[in-house]
Amino acid sequence: MTVQADPIAAILPPTPRDPVAPPTPTVDPSRWPDVARVPRSPLRAAVARRLLHRAAARLGIRVEAADGRALRTAPPGAPVLTLHRPDAFFHRVGASGLIGFGEAYQAGDWDSPDPVALLTALAAAPQRLVPAGTAWLRRLAVRRTPQSELPTAGNARRNIHRHYDLSNDLFALFLDPTMTYSSALFPTGPGGVPSAGWDGLPAAQHRKIDRLLDLAAVGPGTRLLEIGTGWGELALRAAARGARVVSLTLSEEQLALARRRIADAGLADRAEVRLCDYRAAEGSYDAVVSVEMIEAVGRPFWPAYFATLDRVLAPGGRVALQAITMPHERMIASSGTHTWILKYVFPGGQIPSLRAIEESAGRDGRLRVAAAEAYGPHYAETLRLWRERFTDRADAVAALGFDEVFRRMWELYLAYSEAGFRTGYLDVQQILLTRGQVGP
Repeated sequence: MTVQADPIAAILPPTPRDPVAPPTPTVDPSRWPDVARVPRSPLRAAVARRLLHRAAARLGIRVEAADGRALRTAPPGAPVLTLHRPDAFFHRVGASGLIGFGEAYQAGDWDSPDPVALLTALAAAPQRLVPAGTAWLRRLAVRRTPQSELPTAGNARRNIHRHYDLSNDLFALFLDPTMTYSSALFPTGPGGVPSAGWDGLPAAQHRKIDRLLDLAAVGPGTRLLEIGTGWGELALRAAARGARVVSLTLSEEQLALARRRIADAGLADRAEVRLCDYRAAEGSYDAVVSVEMIEAVGRPFWPAYFATLDRVLAPGGRVALQAITMPHERMIASSGTHTWILKYVFPGGQIPSLRAIEESAGRDGRLRVAAAEAYGPHYAETLRLWRERFTDRADAVAALGFDEVFRRMWELYLAYSEAGFRTGYLDVQQILLTRGQVGP
């Protein structure tokens, strides 16, 4: 086989240092060992160069050096990938694929004036990133989720702790006053486009919560189980309707704040928050609500999750879920793969498809999907507002003790997620489950 010359490699030969690159973020090797260490894999780095060249050409991405010099031209207005430390970038990507791509961003090896536009271009047509006939190479590059991160009963609390127990003050910096960390539901304008702004975010979060509570038929006297407390806003609104609420969480930070908010609202006699795994839920409830919790359950444990829903649901009861979803084929292809998001942000998770929810609920219990409504564009706008707020408050993030590597990690996570919803790679749905009943 003859290897053709790579134009990017010719313009950008491997160098240990890039004299025009900005200072490297200070990386604590004890906190970020794989960000601090640049792997050396010349052959894989060469392959990464070639794939970047092909992907940029196919997707219309401009690749440039830190001084603005074009390494791969593109039409005006095209997404831009700026390589500050190309040698480190290609070795990371070559050695670890998309995990290396994320670690390269954390380390400051690459940047973009508009990360969402760049990631949207990459996510819009993932099948075009790899030349035809070479997709089988993916099996050689992907990594499996470590056993220590699978969300078993023993690991689940540790996994939740790594994300939700970072700091209530951190989340308060970019969430609205309702402290709701899930997709809002905005008013829509012409063509159904969400009309989203920061001032309207609390009302949009309440609109989402109220629709879920309506879907579950929550009202005065309803015995409601919430799986996944967040910081308590749904429990507050349900209790204000006259429901009797038991809410389960594995986050000690969320537990403390949710209990305090409930007590401050004078609703402690109607809403109780417990530090409890969903598998240990007890009692019988007229309604069960779970907001963006199934993503943390993990595919191997969906049977236990749906068996729990079925076990605690009283006759005639209703389950309302809000779930991030992806197309079924992509879910199957990514299942068990260790990604950058799983390694650094949400250990042990798995985003389901609507089909997987339907099949798991029916197979592992007596539940059936009676209704489902998707509104992914609203999540893209929710994430945009969070991302802008988080970026604007970078100094406050640092004042809480989070370093620049963490800040860049969080910015990439929010941008990556927003791009997923903008392309339709991800969606969000409100789903009604009943025992055989059809329709809301």
